[in-house]
Amino acid sequence: MTVHVPDLVAASAPSAPAASAAPRRAVAPATLDAAWHAAAVAFIWLTSLAIAALWVAGGGVQAVLGGGAESANTLGRLTGLTSANLLLYQVLLMARVPLFERGIGRDAIARMHRITGFWSFWLMLAHVVLLVVGYSQQAGVSLLAQAWDLAWNYPGMLLATAGTLLLVLVVVTSIRRARRRLRYESWHLLHLYAYLGVGLAIPHMLWTGVDFTAHAWVSVYWWALWALTAAAVVVFRVCVPLWRSVRHGIRVSSVEHDGPRGVVVRMSGRALHRLRARPGQFFVWRFLDGRGWTRGHPFSLAADPGRGGLVISARVVGDGTHRLTRLRPGTRVLIEGPYGHMTGRVRTRRRLLMFGAGAGVAPLLSLLEAEPYGPGDATLVTRDHVDEDALGAAAVDALVRQRGLRHIRMSGPRRTGGSSWMPRGVTDWPGAEVVRSLAGDVTDVDVYVCGPIPWMAALRQDLRSAGAPADRIHSEAFAV
Repeated sequence: MTVHVPDLVAASAPSAPAASAAPRRAVAPATLDAAWHAAAVAFIWLTSLAIAALWVAGGGVQAVLGGGAESANTLGRLTGLTSANLLLYQVLLMARVPLFERGIGRDAIARMHRITGFWSFWLMLAHVVLLVVGYSQQAGVSLLAQAWDLAWNYPGMLLATAGTLLLVLVVVTSIRRARRRLRYESWHLLHLYAYLGVGLAIPHMLWTGVDFTAHAWVSVYWWALWALTAAAVVVFRVCVPLWRSVRHGIRVSSVEHDGPRGVVVRMSGRALHRLRARPGQFFVWRFLDGRGWTRGHPFSLAADPGRGGLVISARVVGDGTHRLTRLRPGTRVLIEGPYGHMTGRVRTRRRLLMFGAGAGVAPLLSLLEAEPYGPGDATLVTRDHVDEDALGAAAVDALVRQRGLRHIRMSGPRRTGGSSWMPRGVTDWPGAEVVRSLAGDVTDVDVYVCGPIPWMAALRQDLRSAGAPADRIHSEAFAV
């Protein structure tokens, strides 16, 4: 059944479970997932400990205790080493390396990428300031004179200065307030300058850094680590996507309207089952339809890929999504993926409760098409500003008729107070109470959440307040 806002509370008691719907337990290979996670965490810890060991072996502790210029210099070395290590993680986390994709997950990677990026930037600035202060005290010159001397007379410092300026550009445009003022395509292009900035900033460490020049094996370790990182970017961001795209020969089959503000793109190709894409996952898509094709956009699968073909759905809001409406059948498609952990593999319970806002409904529909459940065992809550904005309405109606999906519409302007994931005027109940009314026993249901990050954060808070276990709330964010 489909229920609208005025009937939300009255119709929200869960239906009795179907007798034929047996409880479902975990189907994911937990041992393998745990092994990937352990390997990813071990890599981060070991490389971090290696940095700490370099600093300690270089007399860092003694120099700090000694005070004065030497203390500033050694703290400058430590902040520089840590910043460089975080830069390494920055590149690796976004290189689509299977170790991190499978061991950490795209949602956690996006959060870590943002956190390590800002910390790396501030530590890099601290590194510069501390070394200028320490060197100027030793040389007995002004801070400005010392900064000029470092930039012009030390090997690799001009490159490092240029790299630092590029990283400043990337960081400034990544601040949420600044990013909201930029088109996604513009921000994405500027963000790519981070690779160039890192490439220019790293060499000076190996040419002038005491920690790297003191022992040959240390230089070999650092060069090898960065060489492997660069290779990972080339392999997993360029070679593997190109090989998969050519191998499967993916092309646009049709482009359809999805309501007044949505678009559905259907694609076909050779042996698509070999991609091993699962409902709930996403790809980064590039459509070879002319100028600007190099900019990739992440879109989730909007239908079960097991039924043949790849389908995406998007709300038309910007240049990238407007471009989808102009695609012609036969257009070649380049793909990166599949990515994402928000699949049926993480499901452990019979009943499903799904919340989708705007375009976030797409991956939930693909899951609902593929996953087994009885009538009344799956509830989909959709959130839109107005009913006309709803995506996948035909697919939702089909699931309601054919499989007994319970559909709750939440349309209207966003609530400004607590529980901002709900629209104004739905009910005066607290958000946690609304969740309980929808889920029944919230401790015995798998919850899938997809939508804008602030909306998901508000909903997760009410889900936890309602008693939903954290390991049964499944969500994923693409943004960094």
